[in-house]
Amino acid sequence: MRSTLFLASLIMAMMGPATTLRAQDNNDTTALKPVTIHAYFREQPLLGLTASGHTIDAQQIQSQQTTTLLPAINTIAGLRMEERSPGSYRLAMRGSLIRSPFGIRNTKIYVGEFPLTDAGGNTYLNLIDPAAIASVSVLKGPDGSLYGANSGGVIRMQPKGFDVSENTRELLLSGGSYGLFQQQLSLQQKINDAYSFSLDQSFTRSDGYRENTALNKKTFQTAHQWHYNATNSLQLFLLYTDLGYRTPGGLTEAQMQENPRQARPAGGPNPGAKEQQAGIYNKTFYGGLAHHAKISKKLAHSVSVFGSNTDFENPFITNYEIRSEKNLGLRTFFSFVEEDNEAFMWQMQLGFEGQKGWNTINNFDNDAGQATDVQYKDDLTNLQSSFFYRASATFFRKLHVEASLGLNNAQIDFTRLYPVTDLNSGNIDFGNIWMPRVAASYTLHERMTVRASISKGYSAPTLAEVRSSDNSINLDLDAETGTNYEVGFRMEASNRRFVADFAAYSYQMNNGIVRQLRDNGAEYYVNAGEMDQKGLEATLLAYLIEPSSSSFIKSLTYQGAVARNFYTFGDYVNGDDDFSGNEMTAVPDWTLANTVQVRLPRGIFVNLFHHYVSRMPLNDANTVYAEKYHLVQAKAGMDIPLGSSTVVQFFIGADNVLNERYSLGNDINAFGNRFFNPAPPRNYYAGIKLGL
Repeated sequence: MRSTLFLASLIMAMMGPATTLRAQDNNDTTALKPVTIHAYFREQPLLGLTASGHTIDAQQIQSQQTTTLLPAINTIAGLRMEERSPGSYRLAMRGSLIRSPFGIRNTKIYVGEFPLTDAGGNTYLNLIDPAAIASVSVLKGPDGSLYGANSGGVIRMQPKGFDVSENTRELLLSGGSYGLFQQQLSLQQKINDAYSFSLDQSFTRSDGYRENTALNKKTFQTAHQWHYNATNSLQLFLLYTDLGYRTPGGLTEAQMQENPRQARPAGGPNPGAKEQQAGIYNKTFYGGLAHHAKISKKLAHSVSVFGSNTDFENPFITNYEIRSEKNLGLRTFFSFVEEDNEAFMWQMQLGFEGQKGWNTINNFDNDAGQATDVQYKDDLTNLQSSFFYRASATFFRKLHVEASLGLNNAQIDFTRLYPVTDLNSGNIDFGNIWMPRVAASYTLHERMTVRASISKGYSAPTLAEVRSSDNSINLDLDAETGTNYEVGFRMEASNRRFVADFAAYSYQMNNGIVRQLRDNGAEYYVNAGEMDQKGLEATLLAYLIEPSSSSFIKSLTYQGAVARNFYTFGDYVNGDDDFSGNEMTAVPDWTLANTVQVRLPRGIFVNLFHHYVSRMPLNDANTVYAEKYHLVQAKAGMDIPLGSSTVVQFFIGADNVLNERYSLGNDINAFGNRFFNPAPPRNYYAGIKLGL
């Protein structure tokens, strides 16, 4: 602790004077700015966007517990994030949770210009420190024509350090229930109009609510932006994370009722999770360098190179897996923009994105958390590539139309080094697939637009699904494909006191990939045939009381998001079981999120978040369900100015205020009815943040 505080003080002293941390209480009446989103190569108003989109800023991310992205992500209709134990994330965008036992599937995630999703289709979202993110932009629905293979959507996280507008230094210390401790240090510095950078460092630990759930996470992130002349700029992003957390495993309903804090006990021939010290240990270095050049007034070029190195260990019930993963990629595109004539403005982009991964995966016997005798050894390389073209036009600033087309390819080469079998090597090629998208939006009124789109989704099996934890190499999996039809409506008040968004979509998926478990808990995947995914989404953002310096309540905002899912299996037969027409596994019919933020005099703030999830099936047969739950979180605090350049913030918070008994991060299609991962009851945290 002393060394951390000394380091923080030393860095702050070296950097010189800085501007004051923005207090959450806005003392001046502020004009409400238009809601914008970074999408399709530029920052643009959300009102005219042709896709279903949402944006989250840093203040929203930190409005609740700052160790996790869950509350912020769960404010978005159509997204649902889970954390089965500290550090173990799962994210579902429009039903994609059916493929994600650990992590994220069907969704492409970027950090700035750099794909965080690797060449194998996996995304280690838990490597990111929430405090190091400046904003999150979300595009829902298939958008593989520009961003490579996906069928759920695209998430773009903007790190701190790019486009720095003011100098800030923040040090946060907090602690809470179940041994939680958090330390975050964030520096943003604008040296001059040409160069800015950020440094973000964090340390988080927790004992967790259940047995065998300890978390230890250390991150260091830095981002740099340099406009080295009037028309050219460089961006550098570096991230190192050392992450370790234990995994308690699923419980049966009877075990959960008896003792929800226990880890998965021994069963049959298999030992328990605590005995085997089951967990995840991930050390990853990620780096990216991007160059932007304005060749002429209308023509620009962008190129980025990126790569990562991951050392991954997973002691599990039945084996001890050690992986070495290396990834390298390139994304480049030309952009031409013609905006001289307001009656007809148009632009187009032409580009390429490609990634290659080299993976060594070795499995050993697990003897109480120690790797012993070899079970399997495999080398796998995978390649993903995408060529894309987009053209868009705006007529009389009312009608906006765009069309894009991507050519995507994914393939895997594998070599089984041990044990020697009849099929020791081979190639899995999922073929070339064209992914078109056509969309339009029309301005009915200055503050009212309608939109419609048709797009094709495509998602090849990930490396973790082809070579799953049962150690087999699955040659029978086909890529998911489908067509998404979507319409939407947006409006905002003339003074922007409220913004409303509504969307309706129908996505017909073929060859949907679902997770199955063997009797020892090892997972494997099968194609479930057709899936019918229809949904309605609505979002409302309203300033019930506009920001003001004269009233007692300085501001009062409300945000609501609701999603209604109509998800069913189509023609789905697995062996002797026919699941055709059943509700889709792990997809609730309803999700609802309500957020209220209040600002009072003397820098006092209160943030409330309510999240409702309806009951949902946990197996394909629809014989086991997770019960509905209402999760309420609260955070309150005060910003206290100390002189002209220092603000100290004290805050307290509570999670699961209603003390609900619920399971978060359920195991789907679990063998032995071990579906449930009990979440913590009511728990608390408190902390202090210093801004210089």
